[in-house]
Amino acid sequence: MIIGDPRKSRKKWERPGHPWIKARLEEEMRLLGAYGLRNKRELWIAQTYLRRIRGRARALLSLPPDKRAAEEKRLIERLYNLGVLKSPSATLDDILGLTISDILERRLQTVVYRKGLAKTIHQARQLIVHGHIAVGGRRVTSPGYLVSREEENMIGFYPTSPYYEKTVQMR
Repeated sequence: MIIGDPRKSRKKWERPGHPWIKARLEEEMRLLGAYGLRNKRELWIAQTYLRRIRGRARALLSLPPDKRAAEEKRLIERLYNLGVLKSPSATLDDILGLTISDILERRLQTVVYRKGLAKTIHQARQLIVHGHIAVGGRRVTSPGYLVSREEENMIGFYPTSPYYEKTVQMR
């Protein structure tokens, strides 16, 4: 028996424990529409990512103060660079206060829409999937790609895209 077979990747998401709670179903549907998600699995991926971040923050609370300070600084710096946290002087309470919307706002699909490269959130998804969007000159075709603060200003149309010519002519 082979443990940790490299050909089998790990699951990035976990299903909700109680799948038929009406309030949660309504909230999921609202988020699917607001962020243009394809299905609930994309939402569950973001929820699992947030759950792991918050779990890491709770684990830091139980560490001795000297180890905790270094680990806390690294976690806060990583989340700030990702753009999830608003300031580099955040605390663990700020991490524990993160919501699913904070993660979904960092998806490439949402950032493309917010920058005005697409008229709707659904058009942003189409542009990304069809290869019209580049991050730092590199084509990205995954709408769920989490955009860091550094990369946010480097988002634009891919040079071979017909939309690229339109933006160059407008300048």
